[in-house]
Amino acid sequence: MNQQQTRSILTVALMAAFADGLKDDREREAIRQLAETLGAQASVDLSAIYRDVLLSKPELAAVVAPLDTPELRQYAYEMAVGVVAADGNEVQGEADFLSRLAAALQLPAGPASATVSAASAVNAAVAETQSIGATNAPTAAPVGGTVLGKANVDAAAMDKTILTASVTNAALELLPETIASMAIIPLQLRLVYRIGQAYGYEMDRTHARDFIATLGVGLTSQYVEQFGRKLLGGLLGGVGGGLGRAIGRQTASSALTFATTYAIGRVAQRYYAGGRTLDAATLKATFASLLEEARGMAPKYQGQIEQAAQTIDTRNLVSLIKQV
Repeated sequence: MNQQQTRSILTVALMAAFADGLKDDREREAIRQLAETLGAQASVDLSAIYRDVLLSKPELAAVVAPLDTPELRQYAYEMAVGVVAADGNEVQGEADFLSRLAAALQLPAGPASATVSAASAVNAAVAETQSIGATNAPTAAPVGGTVLGKANVDAAAMDKTILTASVTNAALELLPETIASMAIIPLQLRLVYRIGQAYGYEMDRTHARDFIATLGVGLTSQYVEQFGRKLLGGLLGGVGGGLGRAIGRQTASSALTFATTYAIGRVAQRYYAGGRTLDAATLKATFASLLEEARGMAPKYQGQIEQAAQTIDTRNLVSLIKQV
């Protein structure tokens, strides 16, 4: 992709992020900072694009005009669907934006609908689970006959669950397919969901989403960042399969995804084991500390991450999410 095409896709990403109005100040600030960082890396004034998206409301037809191949147009749409789906709470404004984007990109109805359906299926897989290690566990608290705050599994099983999710997400970060990135946040939500259930709490997607937001991890901004790192790192330069599975080109980003997922899991474990008594400030501080610790752990598991990336079939992500 040339610079103009990169600018076009980054503009679509920001427009998708703000399609719901994004009233959450934390997310707005995270995306503003991200725009500055990615803009410097891409030699594109992304902070100016950020302002244009908020103030000028650029015309979609003009924004996507540089995307002159079917592969680039399909990729831009997939990326926008991922941004919209990141928080798992699509509103009418987002649906309208995707409809207008598909029309501006002149996408056939079939592929556009299939992309939305795939993202919806990935998100729906979050809550299709039982307690860690439990069978036929009810969804009402206390779950699985456990005492609230007391896990119905041993420490080794909990450790394995958190590590497996972290390795899997880091592996997904290495893959060029857009759908792979769409699965990272649902896996983080599912991890929190399962940990809460294991400690006897009634859980749903909203509980998990709110918990992660309390840690200071924005779902929309996290997806935009993951997408931006892949795009600017060249991992997505082979849209349409030309690049293939470029293992190793995203090692640093993969390590960050590993660390983020691992820290989310560990903080969730402490929160639910402690009877959900930790306040927001303590949760944020604990997450920051564990994130640094997990960054140091990531290189130890790099071999496992790369091996997992080689075996993931992105056509079966829903099954993967349910298994992790």
